[in-house]
Amino acid sequence: MHPRVQAVTDRIIARSQEHRGKYLAALAEARAKGVHRSSLSCGNLAHGFAACQPADKDSLRQLTKANIGIVTAFNDMLSAHQPYEHYPELLKQACNEVGSVAQVAGGVPAMCDGVTQGQPGMELSLLSREVIAMATAVGLSHNMFDGALLLGICDKIVPGLLIGALSFGHLPMLFVPAGPMKSGIPNKEKARIRQQFAEGKVDRAALLEAESKSYHSAGTCTFYGTANSNQLMLEVMGLQLPGSSFVNPDDPLREALNKAAAKQVCRLTELGSQYSPIGELVCEKSIVNGIVALLATGGSTNLTMHIVAAARAAGIIVNWDDFSELSDVVPLLARVYPNGHADINHFHAAGGMAYLVWQLLDAGLLHQDVNTVAGFGLERYTKEPKLLNGELSWVDGPTESLDSEVLTSVVKPFQSNGGLKLLKGNLGRAVIKVSAVQEQHRVVEAPAVVIDDQNQLNELFTSGQLDKDCVVVVKGQGPKANGMPELHKLTPILGTLQDRGFKVALVTDGRMSGASGKVPAAIHLTPEALDGGMIAKVHSGDLVRVDAEKGELSLLVDEQQLAARSADKVELRSVRYGMGRELFSALRANLSSPETGARSTSAIDDYY
Repeated sequence: MHPRVQAVTDRIIARSQEHRGKYLAALAEARAKGVHRSSLSCGNLAHGFAACQPADKDSLRQLTKANIGIVTAFNDMLSAHQPYEHYPELLKQACNEVGSVAQVAGGVPAMCDGVTQGQPGMELSLLSREVIAMATAVGLSHNMFDGALLLGICDKIVPGLLIGALSFGHLPMLFVPAGPMKSGIPNKEKARIRQQFAEGKVDRAALLEAESKSYHSAGTCTFYGTANSNQLMLEVMGLQLPGSSFVNPDDPLREALNKAAAKQVCRLTELGSQYSPIGELVCEKSIVNGIVALLATGGSTNLTMHIVAAARAAGIIVNWDDFSELSDVVPLLARVYPNGHADINHFHAAGGMAYLVWQLLDAGLLHQDVNTVAGFGLERYTKEPKLLNGELSWVDGPTESLDSEVLTSVVKPFQSNGGLKLLKGNLGRAVIKVSAVQEQHRVVEAPAVVIDDQNQLNELFTSGQLDKDCVVVVKGQGPKANGMPELHKLTPILGTLQDRGFKVALVTDGRMSGASGKVPAAIHLTPEALDGGMIAKVHSGDLVRVDAEKGELSLLVDEQQLAARSADKVELRSVRYGMGRELFSALRANLSSPETGARSTSAIDDYY
């Protein structure tokens, strides 16, 4: 193992010892109760299988055959989740073929950040992760199941499913992806038209035409945002079958992988031959593996919160220092939009997951000695699935990249580090992703332009007030304030200013997330304004320094002057009422800081 990766892992293990011990003890206690259906009364059990076919009823009466719960995030408004419509019947059939039963345990909500971007609904986005976790727990709460299949892909859905699943960590569970849509117009062209629209050079019809050619069919969006980062993370953590993340929805291989996932989870139950509960698979080493893979590919900054929250649900304590130290030694091996012009299909074709895992294992950057849903040892994930004579097989993956502009080697990386930095200073702690930021733009010292609503920036831009070097400071966007919406409406404007030759940066207690691009953005700033963060004292005209090279984030104002200032009041009513936002007030008030996962504080903190 690389000494730095091992040192970070050892530190996480030591830090988590007490909490992880309590979590594993809880799993052992739950497992000791055996097949849970055996504890149900006759009335309970009769309700549980009342709608089943006669053969499945007989199987469930016997208590000797596995019953697999399906938790699905299907809706046909999300392109990524539309393929899930017919998955349950396919998965049930596959379970039947190995003598088991499957039932849909429940559904979870699935919202699309792409649809809600810049809209009031985006202020429910991060909060939906907690709702999904709770809905997953409700679905699995009937004591009817010996294992589960989790159907989810996008932004908050995968982390929510994982957090909920870990509350039932004594059960084996396996994620079933649906794959990305096929490639549309080039990402470079899409970005060009977005920026032209921001400058008023093309109209809305032209913009909509470009967007429609990019997001054009069923499947995950093809850029490397949070959804595809989720899939990569799950696979490297061993929670999906090898090579299953980026197979297109209509590929015959996709159906074969889905069936294989259903059969495999049956083998992983206590009634099978390879008992592997998800609470044991998610361990300190697998968490580190997930972080390393994300850093090596320039993955979504949303995962700096989601991994922390999911790890905590398994009694594992991770912080941004861990991310930053790993980023220093993990080289960037992938260039996928917004960190390049290729999309996730190009990444897959260039060698994809098998090549990536092989490179990172060979360099000692991933822990090989972990258990996975495919069996012990991460080297299983250096193989890729193929249909050979109609049968699913795994063969050795490529040992050379098939497109060195998209996927490269550890020997010739795109850059020597993962591009994620921890920023620290009198403004607090924030993260910045610089894998798409050119070196000459990584240090910005300029006067602040302070706003508390992303929609205010367009008026400043069109009036010419932003034609200067500036650090745009967007405050009042943290978890407790308004649910921490993503602020991607800022991206085209800031990109245009940078292209005009101005030095620009963004500082916010909100999110930019998976599509963070070429403009330096200090995001997830903690403490947030509502929690007394220094960002609430920044005035327009104050000098702010964002230094992604040294890891500095400073407000260059005299300390005595700052001490005399009162924090600006954060206006909240307009972002807490309407569009259902008023229903989430209790949840919003209990969210923790971004560095601790922006998660709902609950009894889990006392128990684990």
